[in-house]
Parts: sequence; structure tokens; C-alpha cells
Amino acid sequence: MRILGVDPGTIVLGYGLIESNQDDMVLVEHGAVRCNARFDMPERLLFLYDEFSSVARKLAPDVMAVETPFFGENAKSALAIGKAQAIVLLVAAQNRIPVYEYAPRQIKQHVADYGASSKEQIQEMVKMLLDLDEVPQPSDAADALAVAICHLRESSLRDLISMSG
Repeated sequence: MRILGVDPGTIVLGYGLIESNQDDMVLVEHGAVRCNARFDMPERLLFLYDEFSSVARKLAPDVMAVETPFFGENAKSALAIGKAQAIVLLVAAQNRIPVYEYAPRQIKQHVADYGASSKEQIQEMVKMLLDLDEVPQPSDAADALAVAICHLRESSLRDLISMSG
């Protein structure tokens, strides 16, 4: 299974593709779509759409996993992230790619076994789980890989539950 994890943002949208066979996982590619912060929001969204559409077509994932915004601290920021998330959902739908959404706490729980892990702890776990020499850069790509790992573990758990039921 090829899982494209996405960390949505309107200035930097991180992505990371892993390939899995059961619980074994391999990094295929990671990166980020970067927008000019001076663009107004409609221009940024169009840029994100065009660039992320190209990424999705090129990487041809079986599924996408996207982080949902966390509304706890800054509502304006969460709303902007929600706009970037909508672009990801649109690209997934247009390409007939199933998409799954995960909350930050859920991602942390699946990647580090602790729902209140720090960003740095999650990035170190991504490095360790994918057997990399260093944390993937930019950090948005490392975060996107954490989302992909979360989906792999969540789907493995769902499979186990359905087999036992």
C-alpha cells in the first residue's frame, strides 16, 4: 500500500509517501509545496491546488492521510489550515484516492505511543521508524510522514479487529 501523508498549510504544505507491506514501511519520497506568503489567500489556494495535484498524480498513492486542524490555540490559523486541508480533499476526490483524516493527538498516539508527544519527539520517531539517518526536512514533510505512519498503524489495527470479529 502506498500512503501519502499530508500536513496541510497555506504557506507550506508538507507531504510524505511511504510504501508498506504489512507493518514494514519504506520512505518513497517527501517534500513540501511552498507558497509565497505575500500571495493573497485565493492565489495561495490556487497555487496549492495546482502544485499538490501534480504531486498526487506523480506519486500515485493508494490512499491519502491528512492531519486535521487543531482549534485549541489560534482559530485564525486553524481556519487557514482548514482551507489547505480542503484543497487536499479536493485533489484526493478528483483522483479517486480514498482519504482519511486524523487529529494531531491520534497521530502522536500512533507514532510515539503518547498523545501529548512534542513535535520533536514525533520527528525523531519518524526518523527511527523509517530507519533514516536524519529527520526528514522540511519539518512539514516529517510531520506528513507521521500522518502516513499513523494511517498505516490505524488500518493495521482495523484489519486485526475485523479479523477477530
